[in-house]
Amino acid sequence: MSNLIAKEYQGFEQIKHTDETNNEYWFARELASALEYAKWENFSKVIDRAMLACQNSGLNVSDHFVETKKTVEMPSKQSNFGFAEVSKTKKTPSEHPNFGFPDVRKTKETTEKPFKQSNFGFAEVSKTKIKSIIDYKLSRYACYLIVQNGDPRKEIIALGQTYFAIQTRRQEVADYFNQLDEDNKRLVVRGDIKQWNQMLAETAHNAGIITDEQFAQFQNAGYMGLYNGETVDDIHDRKRLTPKQKILDYMNSQELIANLFRISLADEKIKKEQIQGMDATTTAHYQVGHEVRQTIVRVDGVLPEDQPTPNKSIQEVQQEQLKKLKSQKKLMLDE
Repeated sequence: MSNLIAKEYQGFEQIKHTDETNNEYWFARELASALEYAKWENFSKVIDRAMLACQNSGLNVSDHFVETKKTVEMPSKQSNFGFAEVSKTKKTPSEHPNFGFPDVRKTKETTEKPFKQSNFGFAEVSKTKIKSIIDYKLSRYACYLIVQNGDPRKEIIALGQTYFAIQTRRQEVADYFNQLDEDNKRLVVRGDIKQWNQMLAETAHNAGIITDEQFAQFQNAGYMGLYNGETVDDIHDRKRLTPKQKILDYMNSQELIANLFRISLADEKIKKEQIQGMDATTTAHYQVGHEVRQTIVRVDGVLPEDQPTPNKSIQEVQQEQLKKLKSQKKLMLDE
């Protein structure tokens, strides 16, 4: 495994560029290949989400995602000028003896080789088609946001997250978080929860939580500690959500922050104390949720179950923000 990690890290390092002032950058199309995205259309969607995350962090998108264009040659297949392809057969003398008869050479056919096509007296011309394509010069932080928004099922994405984690998204958000409006705060924290939930799931699996049923009990334990005994289903019903809607997508920023605190602390506790087994791990998750609840009580904060449920889901907010971002980008290009 260590060899694999070293190999993948080297791959990210090899596609790194530096400008005249020694600033590092990566080209998006080269990064797409390194992250094993076969289609640019799929990778461009990841870039869109990463741009939105950058904007929500309070940073200037154009400082980290510099749009550029490059030209590529697309060679066309040479024409046969309307003639069918012709092949001829090479014949070589046979090695049979003559037995006293006049020398008559028999021939045998060898492997057929294609007849070399003639240009019919014309100079050879290779046709090429020039095409202009969009690319981006990405800062290290832009690359980090891209891998954070990439396909979590890809092992290479996890490796990329480690490689580009020179500065974390949470640290960048801290300086600007209070300046964001409520919808953008929800987007930021929901994105962090997504990543921490993935880490917590892996930590729980390493601790012995294997089956879907066990993991559901483990998840419920954390919620029950934080929500005074309410399970995922209880919270879902209280918020009056449809079966396909997720409770985390219908929480305001303060409720999301409480859950982020629960998830990150549970992950840290299980790892630090090397907790193992279904019962011990589930109990630890409940205890962490309960401690977060008690902290809210001590500071006279609003308990999570008393927080209002937003009318718009995270997905609706994200679509609105992406539309707004693309509109602003178009205006900048028009100017």
